[in-house]
Amino acid sequence: MEKDYNSNSRSVKPINPNSSPPSRKGSSWAKEIKGGICAIEGVRANGIKEGKKGLTIILCEGEASGVFTNNKIKAAPLILTEKNLSSTGKIRGIIANSGSANAFTGKEGYEDAVKMARLLAEEIDSPVEEIGVASTGVIGERIDFDWVRKKFGEVFLKISNTEDASKMANRGIMTTDTREKEFAIEYKGVKIGGIAKGSGMIAPDMATMLSFIYTDAKFSSKVLRRSLMRAVDKSFNMLSIDGDTSTNDTVLLTATGDFSMREEDFQRALDEVCLELARKIALDGEGATKYIEVRVKGAKKREDARIAAKSVVNSSLVKTAIFGGDPNWGRIIAALGYSGAEIDGDKISLFLGNPDEKVKDQNTVILNGEVLRLDEERFREILSKDKIIIEVDLGLGRGEAISFGCDLSYDYVKINGVYRT
Repeated sequence: MEKDYNSNSRSVKPINPNSSPPSRKGSSWAKEIKGGICAIEGVRANGIKEGKKGLTIILCEGEASGVFTNNKIKAAPLILTEKNLSSTGKIRGIIANSGSANAFTGKEGYEDAVKMARLLAEEIDSPVEEIGVASTGVIGERIDFDWVRKKFGEVFLKISNTEDASKMANRGIMTTDTREKEFAIEYKGVKIGGIAKGSGMIAPDMATMLSFIYTDAKFSSKVLRRSLMRAVDKSFNMLSIDGDTSTNDTVLLTATGDFSMREEDFQRALDEVCLELARKIALDGEGATKYIEVRVKGAKKREDARIAAKSVVNSSLVKTAIFGGDPNWGRIIAALGYSGAEIDGDKISLFLGNPDEKVKDQNTVILNGEVLRLDEERFREILSKDKIIIEVDLGLGRGEAISFGCDLSYDYVKINGVYRT
C-alpha cells in the first residue's frame, strides 16, 4: 500500500504549513506578487499528480541557462538538458516528471529522456534542442513513458497563464513535499517568479531539488548563467536537510526579453527569489518540525563564513538537539571546529533566538570565547518555537554567510525507511 506522508500523517508536529520564512519580514525594496512562474506574462504551465507519478509542462520561449548537480552520477534528463543548453542557450519548453529519477538507467534511460523532449517539441513545433527535461523520484527507475504519453495531452490541453496553473505545475514535480513552493517579485518594472520542489536528499552544494525560474528581463544566456550561478551559490548551495546530494538537481532560468534592466539590479532580485525558494524547501524538510537558520559573521573571509555556516546546519547532532529542544551548544561549537574555517575559540560569540526577536542580550550563550551562565529554561523556550536562529560571530574579520535547513526528527527515518514501498 502506498504510504501517504502529508502533513496530517506525521507522528511529530510539523512546521505550520502556512509558515513563512523569517527573513522576508520587512523586505520592502521589492514587491512580492502572486502567480509564481505565471506572474510572468509569457509563461504558460500546467501539471498533474496521480499518486506517486506526476507530470509538468511549462511553455515559454527565451534565452536560458541552468545550474546542475555536482554529483558525479548525473541523471539522464539532466545530461540531455545540459547538452541542449550548451548548444543553443535557449528554452522553449520544459517537461518534467516525478516518481522516477531516471538516474543510473543506462542508454535506455537517456532515450526515455529524449522521447520526453521529442514529445513536447513535436507538439509546439520546436527543435528538440530547445526543450528542457527534468525528473525526480527513485534513483535507478526509468520513466514510465507510457503513463507520460497518456497524460501528456490532458496536461497540455489545460496549459494557461494563471495562479492555479503555476501551482499545478509545482504539484506535478512534488515527491515527498507537503506543500507547493513558489515565489515571485517585481523590482524596477521587471518580474521574476519561480517554483521549486525538494524535501529530502538535500545537502549543501546543490540540494536535491528542481527549480524553474522565469523573468521578463532581457539578458543573454551568458549573463543569465553568471547571475544564476551567483544566486544559487547564496541560496540552494547553503541549504541542508539531511546531508545527501542528489543526482538530479536542476535549476533552470529563462528570460522572455521584454524589459531591460541593469545586471546588478537583476542579480539582487534573482538572489531574493532563489533565497526565498530555498527557505521554503527548508520549511518543508522531510519530517521537519523546526526551521533552522545559521548566520555567521566576523569570519576572516567569506568562504570561511560559508563553510562554517554549512557545517553547523548540516550537523546531525545539531539538528537532533534542536528537534529535542536541548540547548546543547557544544554541538554547534564542535561543528564550527571541524568545518575547516579559520577559528579562534577565544573570539567566538554565540547567540540563539527566534526570528521575531533580537538574537542578542539575554540570548547570548558565549561572548568573546567566554561561556555565560546558561538559563536552561530560557533556552528551552527558544528551542520550543518552530523557527530557530543560530548566530555566530567569529570575531576575525568581515566575512559573513547564511545557511538554512531544518531539524532531524523520527519521521525523517519513517519517511525514508519506506520511500519505495
